[in-house]
Amino acid sequence: MDWRDKLSGLKAELPEGEEIQVRDVVDEKNKKQKEPLRVELDKRNGKPATLITDFMGTDDELKELAKMLKIKCGAGGSSRDGEILVQGDFRVKISDVLLSMGFKVKKINFK
Repeated sequence: MDWRDKLSGLKAELPEGEEIQVRDVVDEKNKKQKEPLRVELDKRNGKPATLITDFMGTDDELKELAKMLKIKCGAGGSSRDGEILVQGDFRVKISDVLLSMGFKVKKINFK
């Protein structure tokens, strides 16, 4: 029995007429974000750093996005004033993650 069979069994157990509301968190955040996020390489003290700017949202949303990006890249960083800084050159990886989340991305200093 695979997951599709289990899911079909669960759907059969639901009472008729009731629908399950699934909230898409990414779409709610992207309603505020009309401009593309800028992803660029920056040098901080001679070391590469990936900088994500032009984020429109609350500080909590910024911190949540920064935490997720730092975990995906396995690197440190910080977030403040609408900017996310991830230590290291992760331009391609971060832009792919942001695109998969539904954000628009403006790539700067890409090869």
